[in-house]
Amino acid sequence: MPSFSIFAGTGAIAIPRHPAAHASKSGPSVTVGMRGAHVTMGRTSVRKTVGIPGTGIYYTSHSGYHSGAHSAHVDGPITEQQQSTAHAIAQFFFVVCIVGAFALGIAVIGVIASSK
Repeated sequence: MPSFSIFAGTGAIAIPRHPAAHASKSGPSVTVGMRGAHVTMGRTSVRKTVGIPGTGIYYTSHSGYHSGAHSAHVDGPITEQQQSTAHAIAQFFFVVCIVGAFALGIAVIGVIASSK
């Protein structure tokens, strides 16, 4: 996803310029977000992913048809309550990542402004 950085050349804070569009045999989708947290909206479902960049640690919540626990192997189907709990946790972490990135951006801008 093309992005620009507040600090030229450092890549400290990457902000996406526009959503990424994808096409597959299951249909078109659009992805918005930043490194570590993004949402993919397809024709029939929404996938929210949060993670720690560079570590391979992530959590994905998938709603729509064919929903289930996609980040871990489950022998049997999960209950509706387990799915809603996992979905709520993913939403919480997604919001925490977005708020944290926003707060970090404000702090960086404040440091730059105070140093001038």
